[in-house]
Amino acid sequence: MNKKTIIRIEDLSKSYKGTTTPAISNIFLTIREKDIFGLLGPNGAGKTTTINILCGLLAPSRGQVLINGLSLTKNPGKIQQMIGVVPQKIALYPTLTATENLRFFGNMYGLKGTELRNRIHYYLHLLGLEKVAARKINTFSGGMKRRINLLAGILHEPKILFLDEPTVGIDVQSRNVILDYLRNLNANGTTIIYTSHYLDEAEKLCSHIAIIDYGEIIAEGIPKELIKSRSEYTNLEDIFLHLTGRHLRDN
Repeated sequence: MNKKTIIRIEDLSKSYKGTTTPAISNIFLTIREKDIFGLLGPNGAGKTTTINILCGLLAPSRGQVLINGLSLTKNPGKIQQMIGVVPQKIALYPTLTATENLRFFGNMYGLKGTELRNRIHYYLHLLGLEKVAARKINTFSGGMKRRINLLAGILHEPKILFLDEPTVGIDVQSRNVILDYLRNLNANGTTIIYTSHYLDEAEKLCSHIAIIDYGEIIAEGIPKELIKSRSEYTNLEDIFLHLTGRHLRDN
């Protein structure tokens, strides 16, 4: 059965003031409903710029984004209600407790009263954080902060979830909990768009990927099919290094 297109990206480009090279250029992508779509690339390749545009946090220089059939530029309010965003940087208030942070973000999405309290309790329990609900964020480990950061983006139960490096720099246990939760979330119908430098993680998690480098899409497809496309490939990292090279991308 063909899946419905939920995000269509057409000729998307972005140039920043004071730069001569665009951050992203001529991107065309189709993301299907209920996919886990991985946007992969080296440092500075354009992943975060693309995600920020799709979330409505950044205006493109050129191109169009349709989300669930709606123009991102013409219908920002409607689209904001159907998406969740989990940024790479921890977007929490360090001197507030876990519960206070989640209450604040829930209110931003119009959640109130008993419904909000029930969701906060449910999701804290689901990700093993109910015992630290009253602790301030600045006392949390990196893995705990990542899990609360994730909850802040999914309290309103969005149809589409954007995640920018959701497991960077955390312990194995927290990473495993987050990935298991994302699989369950996807199995229940949420479309996930995800960036990561962990290629083994992306290979196992994603139903579809695109590799971006120097602001352009250089490969796209189902991970297993891309791996099988050439006999010397044994995993997604092989493909990635073949396409993007082995030289360092410090920035």
